[in-house]
Amino acid sequence: MTDQWPKYEVFKQEREGGPFRNVGSVHAPDAELALLNARDVFARRPACHALWVVPAAAILARSTQEPCPAVLSGPVQPYAVCAKQSQRQTMTYVDYLGHVEAPSAAEALLLAPATFDAPEATVWWAFPEAAITRSDPADAPGLEAA
Repeated sequence: MTDQWPKYEVFKQEREGGPFRNVGSVHAPDAELALLNARDVFARRPACHALWVVPAAAILARSTQEPCPAVLSGPVQPYAVCAKQSQRQTMTYVDYLGHVEAPSAAEALLLAPATFDAPEATVWWAFPEAAITRSDPADAPGLEAA
């Protein structure tokens, strides 16, 4: 049963230079198969230039109403930061805004509001950039034609 496999959040970029947006999730035994599953599910229509998958377990999320999680120290590394910026966006859950250098995902969540202009944000996500498995740029024509 596939729901026993780890869950991966899928981010899609519709055109080169466009934003990466979370479009849903897939279950797979590893990141490479998650990327293949994501391609089958999310790269059909509309157009898709690139895909990312991120293990859901690597994502620290909080709403603006929740207190910030405890900050744990670790090595400083880049953390991807995403935010849901409107309640009206029905298809898109969160948009990738960029990254911050931080010792933990919790610290990245603390830095995010001051770093990124997202006054309407209702939910924030942070995860290590190293957790992203990216589609190969050479696959872009195949993704768009899929």
